Amino acid sequence: MSTRALRTAASGMYAQELNIEAISNNIANISTTAYKKNTAQFQDLMYQQVSVSPVSSTQNTSGTTANTLQIGIGVQPTSTEKIFTQGDMTQTNNQLDLAINGEGFFQVKKPDGTYAYTRDGSFKVDSQGKIVTSSGFYLDPSITIDENTLSVAIGSDGSVTATKVGGTTSVIGNIELANFVNPGGLTAIGNNLYDQSEASGTPTLGTPSSSTFGSINQGYLEASNVDIVEEMVSMIAAQRAYEVNSKTIQTVEQMMQMANNLKTS
Repeated sequence: MSTRALRTAASGMYAQELNIEAISNNIANISTTAYKKNTAQFQDLMYQQVSVSPVSSTQNTSGTTANTLQIGIGVQPTSTEKIFTQGDMTQTNNQLDLAINGEGFFQVKKPDGTYAYTRDGSFKVDSQGKIVTSSGFYLDPSITIDENTLSVAIGSDGSVTATKVGGTTSVIGNIELANFVNPGGLTAIGNNLYDQSEASGTPTLGTPSSSTFGSINQGYLEASNVDIVEEMVSMIAAQRAYEVNSKTIQTVEQMMQMANNLKTS
């Protein structure tokens, strides 16, 4: 019994340690553009039937015998989940800063030719005039701004219009958004990027402001959706749970010492 209680409490301490790590990462990224909070998920472990009295073994309505108890043996972490709620819009007045108001992701091409997805719309122009992310990944479909362009206007539907020297205007491309059946199943790979996974499903591309896709807001960036007050409350709760599990181990140890003293006395 004592060994089972020790292991159960130890599993609780380990679970809360991982919980604190997820919370601390959220707090660290409170100023990260378009960051989505991470939550740790847990489930209880298997249960053991513990005999209370060997005299009677009649079954009750739940199917278990009347002289047994179900004793759980702890908790285990199962997964982490991204919460894709909308972050606040922050105005920057930078013509290449784009925020998605609603659902969807920008699709970018990685150096190996595969695609990644992001909500971070802080785009730049590289030496070839192509629109890239802060990490240098190309926006897909590719859009190129030449040296004769004075300014760029990006509509809520993703249309990119360039005003050139002499005052002429022309549409130089259209930004598409990607959406997933289960965005929470995307794999975070750092640099504000996500990879598709079996859990997320394959991406569906579409025009912003249409169907299930959000609109694009030029001159804005989406802020992190981390609520510092909520994270602080969660951190305090996790700390208290860790302390209680630690106290449980101390209590079981004292009980084992008392039992040992009774045997030797």
